[in-house]
Amino acid sequence: MPRGKIPGDVSGQKSRESGGEELDSPRGKGKSRRPPATTPEARENQLIAAAVDLAEEQIRSGKASAQVITHFLKLATVREKLEQERLRGENKLLVAKVENLASSARQEELYEKALKAMRSYSGHEDSDVED
Repeated sequence: MPRGKIPGDVSGQKSRESGGEELDSPRGKGKSRRPPATTPEARENQLIAAAVDLAEEQIRSGKASAQVITHFLKLATVREKLEQERLRGENKLLVAKVENLASSARQEELYEKALKAMRSYSGHEDSDVED
């Protein structure tokens, strides 16, 4: 055992169970620790960030694989930007459709209430027969 090393001491080693993420400190004096993610989405975002950081490091050092380089080159194309814009537009359209359906349902409910009120004002009883 190395001198000065305490048995069972894992300081400086990243624990897989913790789910925490090691980050470069702003002053460049080693690694700081980010708290573990509390949701699967947050964990996924941590892993994505780590993968992008690694890819950037590999590209800067000239050790990136052809797949990594090709991936980032494709992201920079006009076609990719247009595709992202199209997807954003489709998402906005879907949100508008959902809102329109909800509005239609509310309007239908208001019409039914108005018809019931008119029937009751005119002296007609509510019948079980629906129009």
